[in-house]
Amino acid sequence: MLEIEYWWLIALPAFFALGWLAARVDIKHVLSETRSLPVAYFKGLNYLLNGETNRAVDVYVDIARHHAETIELQFTLGHLFRRRGELERAIRMHQKLLVRRELTVAQRQTAQFELALDFMQAGLFDRAESLLTELADTDYARQARVELLGVYQQEKAWAKAIETAQQLRDERHTYQHEIAQFYCELASQGVLRSEPAAARVYLQKAIAEHRKCARANMLLAELEIAAGNVDAAIEAWLRIESQEPLYIALAARGLLAAYDAQGRASEGTQLLLGLLRQYPELDVLDLAYERLLTEQGLLATHEFVRERLKAHPTMPSLRKVLEAHLLVAPDDQKVELELIVKLIHDATREQTMYRCTHCGFKAKQYFWHCPACTEWETFPPVRGAQKSS
Repeated sequence: MLEIEYWWLIALPAFFALGWLAARVDIKHVLSETRSLPVAYFKGLNYLLNGETNRAVDVYVDIARHHAETIELQFTLGHLFRRRGELERAIRMHQKLLVRRELTVAQRQTAQFELALDFMQAGLFDRAESLLTELADTDYARQARVELLGVYQQEKAWAKAIETAQQLRDERHTYQHEIAQFYCELASQGVLRSEPAAARVYLQKAIAEHRKCARANMLLAELEIAAGNVDAAIEAWLRIESQEPLYIALAARGLLAAYDAQGRASEGTQLLLGLLRQYPELDVLDLAYERLLTEQGLLATHEFVRERLKAHPTMPSLRKVLEAHLLVAPDDQKVELELIVKLIHDATREQTMYRCTHCGFKAKQYFWHCPACTEWETFPPVRGAQKSS
């Protein structure tokens, strides 16, 4: 025990001395590097920190012009050009860097990757794809594949997108939602080419990849309707309930049309009302109102929307109650009721829109692929749904 204590008495000062020496070496290195930088570099950095990007770019352009050895600075400058939308200047900057012989392997890969990003932002996807493919066996492999996935989606090259997503999948991100959607896109292309058999295969693969892919069953139902298989179409639509019940709202009109075609309109309406009671947030209130008004008349419809408002008090429910009441109200009350309905409609306009939970983009039309942020399955099938915290 004493030997161990004596050993520590000797070792601790030695470790301290080594640490002090290493720190001195690092400090000297930093000071040396700092002295070699032009004073204007720090002026440009100050502009960047203050958000004055334009002035920073002017300073860095001047430094790069007079100090050709500032490779890392030129990377920064190219990035700034791209961020400002000056893509031609960014491309020229990175192309000039690529032909420099003194670049290390890592720097050359960085220049190639940055140039690929320039081409992507400029819409030159074929040139971006070529550069990113060359990075497949480098330290940029994963980043390159992520960008390639974006290229393939832009080009609607869904088979390549599937292959790339499969290469990217790991325990953090399985890409099952995206791959299932890519198969659905291939199925849609098959339908347009009048290849229903191929479309069916793609839809089966979509469900195998992601068993809750409601879109696959919706497309399958449309295939069955086109083939005249109404019963099979109804079965496909009803399977959505076991996947994601709220997506039934997107298929409800087609489902009820299938029941109507078989002379089972009342059965279809009762099914819809039952689903609405089971899933109160199901976005089919307008459709249920229309069906009841046609099949059972105004009094039954009015009673239904009143019960709906009690069970699920929302502004859309209130609006439907007022719309029903407007139909039976005395003439001397209709003007006021019409005004109230209009005010509620204007105040709840956003509740008639679908909202992307990733970026907040709003649209009257439902999208599986957000046009703004390009994420998949980020629109809840409930109009007016807010982003969850």
